[in-house]
Amino acid sequence: MAFGWIDEQAAARRRAGLVRTLRPRPADSPLLDLASNDYLGLARHPEVVEGAAAAARTWGGGATGSRLVTGTTELHAELERELADFCGFEAALVFSSGYAANLAAVTALAPHGSLIVSDAGNHASLIDGCRLARGTTQVVAHADPDAVRKALGTHEGPAVAVSDTVFSVDGDAAPLAGLAGACREYGAGLVVDDAHGLGVLGAGGRGAPYAAGLAGADDVVVTVTLSKSLGSQGGAVLGPARVVEHLVNAARTFIFDTGLAPASAGAALAALRLLGREPERAARAREVATGLHARLTAAGLEAVRPDAAVVSVRAPSPEEAVQWSADCRAAGLFVGCFRPPSVPDGISRLRLTARADLSEEQIERAVRVIGETRP
Repeated sequence: MAFGWIDEQAAARRRAGLVRTLRPRPADSPLLDLASNDYLGLARHPEVVEGAAAAARTWGGGATGSRLVTGTTELHAELERELADFCGFEAALVFSSGYAANLAAVTALAPHGSLIVSDAGNHASLIDGCRLARGTTQVVAHADPDAVRKALGTHEGPAVAVSDTVFSVDGDAAPLAGLAGACREYGAGLVVDDAHGLGVLGAGGRGAPYAAGLAGADDVVVTVTLSKSLGSQGGAVLGPARVVEHLVNAARTFIFDTGLAPASAGAALAALRLLGREPERAARAREVATGLHARLTAAGLEAVRPDAAVVSVRAPSPEEAVQWSADCRAAGLFVGCFRPPSVPDGISRLRLTARADLSEEQIERAVRVIGETRP
């Protein structure tokens, strides 16, 4: 029977307790949300919503084509200019998703004969970019500049190191200055995904590369998503103008994909401008994350100290993590649940996201529910 193997895999997932399910949420969910990546609380902000609506009224529901045909509007160009300026880079290129931006950056900057040095904790989109690239990939120890240095020392020719800036599972930050130093010793480029740093780290939320003094460097390329701190949808690559020009001509997820919907571009631009006016939102997100960690630790829970807005709480087993998350939900709290194979180290977790708009009462409530429902 065609696709019969699918049933076998489904049965194996059920036996292992690893079945994923979709749970559509209503627009007016009563749950306290510590699962989304809306770090600055902007997804429903009136200015961001109006930015989306105004763009749709002006440009229509879709971009109508690829960026090289009809999919580049004046709004896209405006967003790219302001995003590059805000983050301190020469140029930016907007994609339909952060995933597409990562595939573009890695594949287009790792030609045949090149070496890609990839952190063991990287996001799936960076991993898939490495798999699709024509260069050879070497996976190295997590957050270890010396491991990157050692790998680069074995190769002659083009090379690039690839890393998240803030890792999405535990929320720990990469040693960007050390990675850049290792790359520069061997003339290699550095590509970093700042999906969880933009809007949270750096002066006014300008991102982890800005905080590390790497913004605008001619050997650093940064990818970001518009779907987390900016409360919208889409992604972008930031870097030297010549790199952006190369992506326009060589990145398949740019050339052959329909452009980002105008509503998403309008929402992201509105959020970016609002963050520029209210830079304290970034500091508040970090403050909430620190407060969550301190309260969880004081309650006797094993929580990982956050470097940005993600707070990870260890669970005894995959089954208990799933039940813990379900019990939190039943008590009115929505938290993320990460388990194998999504976590390569095999340690299941509750994943909490700090939001700048959470009140002290909501933080206390979240900690209380997590403590009362622990396995």
